[in-house]
Parts: sequence; structure tokens; C-alpha cells
Amino acid sequence: MKDHVIRFRDRRVTVPAGRPMLMGIVNANPDSFSDTRRLTTLDAQVEHALALVDAGADLIDVGGESGVTYTGVTAEQVEIERVVPLVERLVAEGVIVSVDTWKPAVARAVLDVGAHMLNDVSGLRSPEFADLCAQTGAALVLMHTRAAPKEVHFADYGGAVAADVRSFLADITRVARERGVADEQLVLDPGPDFAKTPAETVACLHDLDALHATGLPVLLAVSNKYFVGAITGRAPGERLAGTLAAVGWSADRGAAMLRVHDVRAARDLLDVKLVLDGHEPVPDFDADDDRLKWIRASADDIAGDG
Repeated sequence: MKDHVIRFRDRRVTVPAGRPMLMGIVNANPDSFSDTRRLTTLDAQVEHALALVDAGADLIDVGGESGVTYTGVTAEQVEIERVVPLVERLVAEGVIVSVDTWKPAVARAVLDVGAHMLNDVSGLRSPEFADLCAQTGAALVLMHTRAAPKEVHFADYGGAVAADVRSFLADITRVARERGVADEQLVLDPGPDFAKTPAETVACLHDLDALHATGLPVLLAVSNKYFVGAITGRAPGERLAGTLAAVGWSADRGAAMLRVHDVRAARDLLDVKLVLDGHEPVPDFDADDDRLKWIRASADDIAGDG
């Protein structure tokens, strides 16, 4: 494992090995598969994003269209109207903002108001994303997928899905570099669940060493994913334990960035793990804080025990 430096426009962030950045998720669309509540106003979205930052998120990934395939494609102008005001507000608050989109018009609009990263879920179907990042210095996520956005498709990899991930990402990395994107701006994503069965997703994750060999940082979006559900038999809202297992596993294997819904739980897991692994000391704490020692029973609780 190695440290990485990632450039987010005018910011350069050093990501130490074993200490991945946490990317919190704020959806400005009405049909995300895993949201337990819908954030229907801009103020509510901003409040949630800032709460995620307080809970330990290092950056926020804003989305204006769900990746689920049972709803149609969102019109560009609708997506722009959903995400641009949110990006603008968060940038003004000093938050590093990523935007999950595959539409060039949306990418241009969010970069115009200061977005720091484009999280392209299409596998660089539009090379204009690379042009925009080269011009602005924004970071660019290059993700593996063999499906068009919003398309239900499980590709036939002939039993060699990991090799396909390697070759596909090598190809689009070359395109991004040729268009002027610096390595400090590039982040690789093997695309868990995108055009992959759960078993194929696991096979890709088992091949992470091949992605690390590129020298580029790796983003893993493992939160609440289908492969976690397939392993645990749990619905999306019941996958926290499985997600945390994937988060810990990913940190151990050198992920530089983790996209998660429950930031507080993921931060707690990583904080405890870093101490137990010997990378961090036990932090300063208030030894007089009884909350950290036990739960004080009320008089009614004690009476009820009799």
C-alpha cells in the first residue's frame, strides 16, 4: 500500500495508506435505491451534507439521477436544476464536492459553480469529461462498466471479468491522459455491481492488486450494494453490517476512497481499526465522561427489574 495525492482543482489532498477518504452521499433525486428518507428541499440536502461532514466525511458525492434501471433517464435540465444549487451551497461551505453524473451538460454546469470532482458512472463514454477536468483541474473517477447508463445488462466476460476491468480501465486512463488529465486527478473504480453479477463483483474486488499496480488511487463504492445483499440475504436498508465488513476489507487492501451512506458508522470502524492495527494511538478522551463507561439505569428501570 502507498500514500496517494489527489488533486481536487486547487486542493491537493494526501491520502495516507490505510486511511481512505470517506465520500458521503447526498441524493437530490427522488428514486435512489437506498435512501431511507427523501431530501426534498435544498435546505434539507445541505443540512444532511454538512451533518455527514461533521460525522467524518472527507468529501460529498452529489447525485441528481439514480443509477437504478427501473426508472428512465432524467432530462439534463432537470438534473442540472437538482444538483447545481446544492453544489454551489456546499462549495461555499468549504466542502469538497464530487458529482455523480454521466451527462456532459451536467458536468459543465457543476464545474462552473466549483465542483471538485466528476464521478463519471459511464466509463468515460464522453471524452469531454476528460477535457473538462484537464481545463479545470478537477478530479475524475474512471469507472468500469460494460452497460450504458440506466441499462439492465450483465456482460458476458467469458469467466475473465477481472481481466476486462484491467484492460477497460487501462484504455480509458490512456484517453484521459492524452486529453491532458494529470495522474494526480485520476481515480480508478472497478464498478462494483455495474454490469456485473455479485460473483463477478467479488472477483473484481479480489483483483485489486492489479489496479494498485497502476499507481493510481482506487475508489470503492461498496455501500449497500447488491453483492452485499446477495451474500447476506438482506434488503438495502438492512446491509449496514455487511457494508462495514466491506469497508474494513477495502481499507486493508489499499482503497484510497470509500463511497458510503452511513458515514458515522464507517468512520467509527476505521478509527477503531487504525488504533487496533497500531497505526494510531488511543486518542485523548474525557475520563470523567460516564457515557463512555456504562449506561446509567433510571429509577423506573431498576424498579422494573424487581
